[in-house]
Amino acid sequence: MRFDTTGKVSLDHIYTQPDPRAYFTTLRRLDYLIPQLAKPYFAKLIREYTATQAVPAPTVLDIGCSYGINAALLKCDATMDELYERYGDEDAAGLTREALLDRDVTFVRSRTRPDGIRVVGLDASEEALSYALSAGLLDRAVHADLEHNDPTEEQRALFARTDLVFSTGCLGYVTEKTIARIVGAAGERKPWMAHFVLRMFPFDPITETLAASGYETAEVAGVFKQRRFASAEEQTLVLDTLSSAGVDPHGLESDGWLYARLFISRPRGATDHPVTEAAARQDR
Repeated sequence: MRFDTTGKVSLDHIYTQPDPRAYFTTLRRLDYLIPQLAKPYFAKLIREYTATQAVPAPTVLDIGCSYGINAALLKCDATMDELYERYGDEDAAGLTREALLDRDVTFVRSRTRPDGIRVVGLDASEEALSYALSAGLLDRAVHADLEHNDPTEEQRALFARTDLVFSTGCLGYVTEKTIARIVGAAGERKPWMAHFVLRMFPFDPITETLAASGYETAEVAGVFKQRRFASAEEQTLVLDTLSSAGVDPHGLESDGWLYARLFISRPRGATDHPVTEAAARQDR
């Protein structure tokens, strides 16, 4: 196994395949479930946004969207278990990419409401974006590295029409530089944000960057399982990283799971009803 600088096992190869089968078969073995736990929080924030901002069909920017997993859960009301079965069963294994894609196009059309949300995906993997866009999970795709490059004029125009920004695990690798560029492109029409961030990564730099642009940030109480450790070695390395960051892993990462925190950021005065309460967790 290869590990990155945080101690996490490198799974880069599953994000650059021509279709999502390797992604789901690999992460299923690790009980990856953070998108499922995020779903009710994202859905609640979308409902609050539509109710208070008079936008009936908001546009969501999903940072680190990979193959459009959050889009599948939100637009198609899918579950992670359903997706694991869909891409991990024997029928899927025997399909060509084109046949799998045709099956997904039919699935998305049958499950997506015409008046529902639109999802724009931002990712560094052109292969994952291409598949999600062709399947109809993403309405638009942005292939960019905003850590090192400013968005193009076309990308800025997409960001300027964004209502909400979500992420479920990429922050820490993606930093305040990307967030600042998205907010800068949005101008006066600042999107609401919800980010699930592994506990090993400090969120303070992003909070400070957003505060300078007129945002307030609140951490939602509790922690959220991301996935099981891939090996004892990965756990040991991550525990070392947590220790260096001054984060106590007792009863959490020490018991075999990676955990994330949830941060909600909105423009000051956007609403009097912050999403700091636990959303219903029926999708666990």
